[in-house]
Amino acid sequence: MTIENLKSPTIALGTWAWGDSGETGDGYFGSTLTRADLEALADRAQAAGFTLWDCAFVYGMGRAETVLGEVLKRYPRSDYQLSTKFTPQAAGSGEDPVADMLEQSLTRLGADYIDLYWIHNPADVARWTPRLIPLLKSGKVKHVGVSNHNLSEIKLADQILGEAGFRVEAVQNHYSLLYRSSEDAGILDHCRNHSITFFAYMVLEQGALSGKYSAQNLLPQGTNRAQAYNDILPRLKALTDRLASMGRSHSAAAADVAVAWAIAKGATPIIGVTKGSYIDGLVRASRIKLTPDEIAELEALADAAKVNTRGWWEKEMHD
Repeated sequence: MTIENLKSPTIALGTWAWGDSGETGDGYFGSTLTRADLEALADRAQAAGFTLWDCAFVYGMGRAETVLGEVLKRYPRSDYQLSTKFTPQAAGSGEDPVADMLEQSLTRLGADYIDLYWIHNPADVARWTPRLIPLLKSGKVKHVGVSNHNLSEIKLADQILGEAGFRVEAVQNHYSLLYRSSEDAGILDHCRNHSITFFAYMVLEQGALSGKYSAQNLLPQGTNRAQAYNDILPRLKALTDRLASMGRSHSAAAADVAVAWAIAKGATPIIGVTKGSYIDGLVRASRIKLTPDEIAELEALADAAKVNTRGWWEKEMHD
């Protein structure tokens, strides 16, 4: 069995955008990040108590892990948690592609263990899940989770791990006001009933729910997220306006309310961080307590927008 339970933060920090090269059209976000800026951001995060950093090999094909490892090496390893992923679609051709990808991630991150290691996408649950067991036994991986798995795949992974005395301790899926597939499919309830931490990514829909963007102020041209969201921004106006007004009543911003909604639903949001000021927003979000009426109102406005923000890499969560 794992020695201790996964320490779940209120909010985890996402580094998907850290894999961008900064060149327009290269990466989802079009982020131009400097080492000094990211070190200042990390200092702010650590000081605020946000210490779980979520990454993946495929975020910039190693770039994000390399940058994250460089930024965090100034801190004692016990002061932060590392979360990264094995992506079956990027598996090598060696005898044990999971162990191989883990070793490469450890090298880039400058670490000798990963706190939370994920099977990123469910290409073949029966094939890949057993490969996690020796990694858990070796101590190179402390806890394991599955990402983008539907309920039957989560249960199968848990059964496979359970036969060796381990279990799925975390699930990570796309979950936001605009995309509640995991809730509709019963995954949130399953996680709640089995003490599994549910991590929600794309809570802000790559900035579309941040309150910063509108039909008059589009997402940066030439980025994948502009292609995905700019056309639907007019349909989100009623929702983002209400997020902003709720934010004002809590001395917070629209984005903070969208994050607080996910927390209120029992999720641990993974929020992409590229600027130190984002950390201040996460502090605010973690303090907001939305009422059931506020939650229902936001969800009704989201439903009325009639948009589907499922990513091209994601399948529907219903079995």
